[in-house]
Amino acid sequence: MRNQGFMKKLGDFMLGKGFYIVLFLCVATIGISGYYLLQTVVGGVGGVEPAGASASVTIPDQGPSRPAAPATPSNPPVEEVPAEPPIPPAEPADQPDDPEPLAEKGREPEEDQGLKSTVFTWPVKGAVLRDYSVETLSLDPTLGDWRTHGGLDIAAAQGVQVISMSAGTVSKVYEDGLMGTTVVVDHGGGLQSWYCNLAPEPSVQEGDTVEIGGVLGRVGGSAIAEVGVGSHLHLETTLDGQMVDPREYLPQ
Repeated sequence: MRNQGFMKKLGDFMLGKGFYIVLFLCVATIGISGYYLLQTVVGGVGGVEPAGASASVTIPDQGPSRPAAPATPSNPPVEEVPAEPPIPPAEPADQPDDPEPLAEKGREPEEDQGLKSTVFTWPVKGAVLRDYSVETLSLDPTLGDWRTHGGLDIAAAQGVQVISMSAGTVSKVYEDGLMGTTVVVDHGGGLQSWYCNLAPEPSVQEGDTVEIGGVLGRVGGSAIAEVGVGSHLHLETTLDGQMVDPREYLPQ
């Protein structure tokens, strides 16, 4: 009976003033719990150092160097290049209505070349036994080897007259140790003709003037360097001191 009375009194108390006490305790508990929760959050955030706060960069020691080049902008300004003025078309050079024809190669006009005559003839009539060859080697019948040959060996019997291939002046008459009795005719313009392997006692002397076809001497056998070749005249031509092919002047 006593327990039932106590429980009834406790129930009446809870329905009366006790309700407000329990409500206060709940609010207080919630407030205290919220306070500690707030302190925990704020304290945790305050204790964390900001990222990179204590980071440091160490630069190694370097010697003196030239200043760094200024940075180039990603899109540098484009300079305007002034346009070049147009080039006027060149005026055609005046040309004569009837230009003079070019001289044939190897045949310059007499007044320009200085030749005493532009007419040429063969000094003897006969077959060419050995041709002019200074760029390629040919077989030497006398020495039996291959070598250059600076003239024409024209077949002719001993005693046959040798004539000048063109007009000119006799500049030399002499005995050559290899090519025998030799006569040299100067035709002007730097052109000279050489007649070798002649018989002794030629028909002309130094200083004589000869016309085309003038007799210079006779075919002999005095050229010991060409005794292996049949009886012949050895003919050479030079232009300004350089050997040239006699066929460039002789008629075909």
